[in-house]
This record gives sequence, structure tokens and C-alpha cells, in this order.
Amino acid sequence: MKMADQNVVLRRNRPGTKAENFYRWCDEAYEEMDSTLVVQQYIQQTIRLDHNNIDTILNAPETQDEGVWKYEHLRQFCMELNGLAVRLQGECQPSTCTQMTATEQWIFLCAAHKTPKECPAIDYTRHTLDGAACLLNSNKYFPSRVSIKESSVAKLGSVCRRVYRIFSHAYFHHRQIFDEFESETTLCRRFTVFVTKYNLMSRDNLIVPILEDESAGQGESEA
Repeated sequence: MKMADQNVVLRRNRPGTKAENFYRWCDEAYEEMDSTLVVQQYIQQTIRLDHNNIDTILNAPETQDEGVWKYEHLRQFCMELNGLAVRLQGECQPSTCTQMTATEQWIFLCAAHKTPKECPAIDYTRHTLDGAACLLNSNKYFPSRVSIKESSVAKLGSVCRRVYRIFSHAYFHHRQIFDEFESETTLCRRFTVFVTKYNLMSRDNLIVPILEDESAGQGESEA
């Protein structure tokens, strides 16, 4: 990379950069981005511009492959969900949240075990995010960030269903933490619009009333 080139955008937080100046490099048009991580960079750029502008964040460039677009968004959701998981750790204890629940009707089984079984909610959260990271970083299913096989894209729905349960548990059992996190990130609303737009989840499973026209469901679910 040539420092003398005035058109080069240096996407780098140098040592000593103050927190308020992190990621304060110039924005680039999608067509001008030159990287194998261009989709991730573009998504993160639109989020930084305004995390409340969900339509813009989820609106794919005309030439963008839909499978890669969905994959990269799900990676981003999982990365941001780690922030919610960290906040939950102080309050969501195995002694108080002995099961992964959402209201008194929904109990979720953890798929991280040989046979799906009940886990304390915070363990379910960690296992689910770890499992999602392993799958999304798998060279077997996702060897490329440029093109993805349809059979691999088909696996994204199951990841969405599992990570969504983190939102639902936080909403129904740790509402203050959920509300504070949501006000800062709009992550649950963005996720709900995303899975609805791409039919990655059944609306019956979207039990957090984050959208005005959404209705809550009740029942039981396995992993």
C-alpha cells in the first residue's frame, strides 16, 4: 500500500488511537473497495454510519451475490451478539437461569452436546455463539468469502434460529440489559428484519415483539 496515494483509504486503527477516533477513516463506495473482505467492510461501514438505518444496512448492492450477502450479515450478527453475551454474564447466572427459556412456555435444548439437552442459559449462549463461529469459519462449508455453495447457504437458517434465542431470553428475562443493548445497537430489530426479509426463520418463532406488526408465539422447541 502506497502512503503517497491520496486515494488510498487506510483501514487501520494505529497504536495510541483514542476510542472516539476508532474506525474514523473515510467512507468508500462499494465499487471502490478492493478486498476479499469487501462485503464485511461495506456492511460494517453502513452500520457505523447509522445503526438505526436498517433498510440501508440490509440493502445489498446490485451486483452482490445473495448467498454471500446473507452469510456476511450473519457473521456480523454473531460478532455483535458477543457484546450482549458479555453483558448478560453478570446477571444471567447458572443458579438463577438454570434453563435456556423465553417466557414460561419456551424451553430450548442446547445442540452443542452429542444429544441435545438442557443447559443453563449463559452456557447455552456461549455454546451457541461458539458453534456458530465454528460453522461460519469452517473451510468445509465456507471456504470462500467471495462465493458460497447453495448447500452451505442452506445451513444459515439453523444458525439464525439458535442465535435468535439469545435475544429472546434476554428480552423476557433480562429486560433492562436487553433494552440498553438494543438502544445502542438496534441489533435485535435488524436481525428480525433480516431473517424475515430472507425467509430464514418462521414468523411463529420470532417471539420478541420488536416489530409493530409482529405477534408473539408460544410453545416448546428443540435445538
